[in-house]
Amino acid sequence: MKTIKSLLMAGLLVMTAQLSFAQGQAPASPKMTVTGVIGKANVTLVYSSPSVKGRKIWGELVPMDKVWRAGANTATSIETDADISVGGNNLPKGKYSIYMIPSEGEWQVIINSEAGQWGVKRGGETTRNAEKDVVTIKAKPKKSDFKEALEYKVVKKGISFAWENIKLMIPAK
Repeated sequence: MKTIKSLLMAGLLVMTAQLSFAQGQAPASPKMTVTGVIGKANVTLVYSSPSVKGRKIWGELVPMDKVWRAGANTATSIETDADISVGGNNLPKGKYSIYMIPSEGEWQVIINSEAGQWGVKRGGETTRNAEKDVVTIKAKPKKSDFKEALEYKVVKKGISFAWENIKLMIPAK
């Protein structure tokens, strides 16, 4: 009887230790929220921030010349409480998904009216409905210092994006 109790106690201790360890681990691509002001609008971006982890990002993890959800897990979302201009195009107040098409030259930045999209299915197929695109602009990426985790910032001139060795400014006012 003592042996059974000892085994049960040992089993409970192991299970408790495993649960504690699992809860202490950070998610692979943590969900991030950034806010800021562009013009008179309060702007919020919600995205999952993957890390480089020794991988080649551009052209391998994120294919070139294909639609990308601009983050991990689900499509990055942008919400604005007032109209703003993105790359000279009107973006009415509301909530949207952001997609990008990286390329060797200029990238396309796409803002789509369907918020909450998964982004990309297995095999690279996108859940984006192109008919719901409200803004599509071109932006030129620049080489930058190494950035381990994908990062967005809302700044006076728009939205800055940086990851691995690339930075991109999405002009907005």
